[in-house]
Amino acid sequence: MQSKNLFKPYLALVIGAFSVSTSAILVKWAQAPAAVIAFYRLFFTVLLMTPFCIPYIGELKAIAKRDWLFSFISGVLLAFHFILWFESLNYTSVTSSVVLVTLQPLFAFVGGYVFFKEKLTIGAFLSGLLAIFGSIIISWGDFQISGKALFGDILALLACVMITGYWLFGQDLRKRLSLVVYTYVVYGVSAITLFLYVIVFRYPLFLYGQMDWICFLLLAIVPTLLGHSLMNWSVKWISAATISMGILFEPVGASILAYFLLGEVIQPSQWIGGSFILTGIGTYLWSEKSKETATNIRK
Repeated sequence: MQSKNLFKPYLALVIGAFSVSTSAILVKWAQAPAAVIAFYRLFFTVLLMTPFCIPYIGELKAIAKRDWLFSFISGVLLAFHFILWFESLNYTSVTSSVVLVTLQPLFAFVGGYVFFKEKLTIGAFLSGLLAIFGSIIISWGDFQISGKALFGDILALLACVMITGYWLFGQDLRKRLSLVVYTYVVYGVSAITLFLYVIVFRYPLFLYGQMDWICFLLLAIVPTLLGHSLMNWSVKWISAATISMGILFEPVGASILAYFLLGEVIQPSQWIGGSFILTGIGTYLWSEKSKETATNIRK
């Protein structure tokens, strides 16, 4: 594809990344408990996806038992990622929470090293050190502000661990399942998990204001379907490594939106720590892209 024809895929990537960055703002606007917000985000997503999944009924019926098991685990991990991340936004700022959740590529690298015996490169190691140092700066700054903010940071890091597990299982599932079937099944499992969680802890399902319902629906449409769908569409023309770089815009976009829509001011520790984290992740993703390119050239 000629460079001029790459405009649409790159535009889709930018719009997708910006759409994903609205997630934290919508969660902040909603007054419902974190688990309820997470449930309705996935419930409305599955509801909206259902008509488009009808042509894939044959593939759904043919899913192997092992893939159902992996889908179940992946969906449960995604559910608890949302619970922990949304809950973190009740204690810490949008900037701190989103930047710390953005550490997922490095957590995935650690997971790949531990579970899949992937090689540990010097570049990846140094990138990890930069990101870890940045997260320490953010956490220390938040601790100086309040213990609640630090608790929120810890929840965000735990949410990052959960989403990393979700991606690691998804990496295996996507080798055998189409994107539509994979997301539909995993989102469905996640929605059921969240529903059971809400029932067990006796959160009300319906006693919410109009703004909450608007946020629930927008969370399904904008960051989930629009954001992730556009990114998945553009991967046909843009490398996965480049798509991964799009996640670096999420904390930037979320921080800008939080400043204008929520009146949140970015603290010096967040500026400094966030810069270290984004530099570390950017360096890691760039080195992975370069390694992938070199491998393809040798082939």
